[in-house]
This record gives sequence, C-alpha cells and structure tokens, in this order.
Amino acid sequence: MASLAPFAGAGRWLRCQLHAHTTNSDGDAPPPALADHYARAGYDVLAITDHHHRTEHEHERLLVIPSSELTAEPADGSSADVLALGAETAPPAKELASIEEAAAWTVANGGIAFLAHPYWSLLEPRHYLDAPSLSGIELYNGGSQLLNGNGLSAEFWDAVLATGRPCLGIACDDSHYPGQDSRLAWTVVRAEPTRQSVLAALRAGAFYASSGPRIEDVSLADDGLHVRCSPARSVTLRSGAWEGGRVNAGALAMCWRGEITGRSERGLIVSASLRFPERASWGRIEVEDDAGRSAWTNAWELPHDSAGGPDSNWD
Repeated sequence: MASLAPFAGAGRWLRCQLHAHTTNSDGDAPPPALADHYARAGYDVLAITDHHHRTEHEHERLLVIPSSELTAEPADGSSADVLALGAETAPPAKELASIEEAAAWTVANGGIAFLAHPYWSLLEPRHYLDAPSLSGIELYNGGSQLLNGNGLSAEFWDAVLATGRPCLGIACDDSHYPGQDSRLAWTVVRAEPTRQSVLAALRAGAFYASSGPRIEDVSLADDGLHVRCSPARSVTLRSGAWEGGRVNAGALAMCWRGEITGRSERGLIVSASLRFPERASWGRIEVEDDAGRSAWTNAWELPHDSAGGPDSNWD
C-alpha cells in the first residue's frame, strides 16, 4: 500500500489529467486543442488515452504523456477498460481477452495499468483481484458521474483494500467534449514535471485524487493522524467495516473518533485529528467540501505494536 510520503517527500504538486480523448478515437477535439484546453485550465500534466491508439503530442506549457485505453472482454460476459498510462509502444488494435492481459501488456511496455470506471462498468472486486498486473483503479470518473451518476467507485475500492491487496486510486475526467465534460476531477502527483518522474510517482502512490478539495498535509499525531485541507464540511478516516472515524463541521454534528483542530472563517474544517482504529490494518483519508466534492488519499498500511495498538515508528 502507499505511505504518507507524498505529503513530506521531494518534488512539487502537479495537477494531472490522466484520462482524456481526442479525435484519434472518440473525442471531440484534436490533440493540440485538447492540450491547449488543459493548459489554460491550469493543469501540469495530460495523459491522452485514446482507445487502442497511442497519441503523441508536444506542448510548451503542458507535459503530455502518450497513453491509451484498452478494452477487455472477460469470459464472464462483462466489459472492462484499462488505462495504459505511459506505455511506450502502440497498443493492440483489438480488444483483449481479459483485464489481466490488458494490464500485463501495459506493464510489459513500460506503463502503469489502472482499471477504468469500475462502477460505470458494473465490475466486481474479483475483476481487480484476478488481474495482478493492475496498480489501481479509477476511483472517480468525472464524465461517468456527470452523465450517469455512477462515477464514484469507493465501495469497490474499499472491498478490494479489505482483502489486503494493494490498490491505488486516481480521479479523472474521461473527457470527450472538453469544456463540457472536463475540469471535473484530477490526480495531484508529487513529482518533478518529467515523464519519468510522474510515472514513478504514480507507481509509488505518491499522489492524491480530487474532484475539488485540496489535501494540504497528512501527518502523524500522538495517537493517529493530523490532516490539513482546504475548507471542508467533513474529514473521514476510512479503514474498513465498523472502523475509522469522521469529524463534521456542522454546529450540532457529531464527531466520531476525532476532533476539529482548525476552522475557516465560515466555520468549515481546515485541520483535524483522527484517532487510529483499534483493529483495522489499513486506512485512507477522505475530505468533502461544502459543495459535495471530495478528495481522497491512497490507503496506507496501519502497523500495530505487539500489544495490538498503533505503532508510532513508521514512515
């Protein structure tokens, strides 16, 4: 699983769009126009993920990482897509026979494989667990949420994490019509603005995902975690069934296993402390703002000492 290193490590925070299409597949804009759009919107990195096509493009204000989206048709009759981020060769022209085949091809060609929009595709955790070459999932797909209301795959994510299998979570637009289904979600990577550095950070989980809020810092406190963020109405520590905790900004709202340590002028949360759960082996932070938008850290392993309590000697 990931660690807290992204919030204390080297590099700068880069806003990345890791799922967008051009006229080379089913997008509305040619590559130069798509890159210009995201550069004007303040993004630092764009992965162009045309279907079964590797689109290359250079841009003076934006790092463009040629990638692709591969479709797999597993034997159980489902249909799935895999983001082949940074794969260095042209992808197969046809659909692949399994998710693992698509993910393994990605890794063999220097890329990183993420399972796209699991909820939108009505996939189950077993589809991820049966594909060991996957690094993670598209936790939030802005286009799916905008058009169908099924872009968030948090329950899928937690079900995978509960098995002990590492699983990273990215947030993306899946834009086909920039200006209409874009600027909805992004992945904030701790890296230098080079292809090699960004891909290494994605492999290591040195990033968080967002549809709006910023997560400024996550650090160790005496008996848990301390979180700093942009103004939020809730901050949650997710760590499995019946575990974790949440602090809520409302005057009469209950705070469970945590406390608010800082508020904005409007009374929203800007810092909070959350206590470690007693039994859970993993945890992740989720921040929700007053517009209902969220940001998510990756999950990290919660080490415990021999007495069953949290161990403070971890990264």
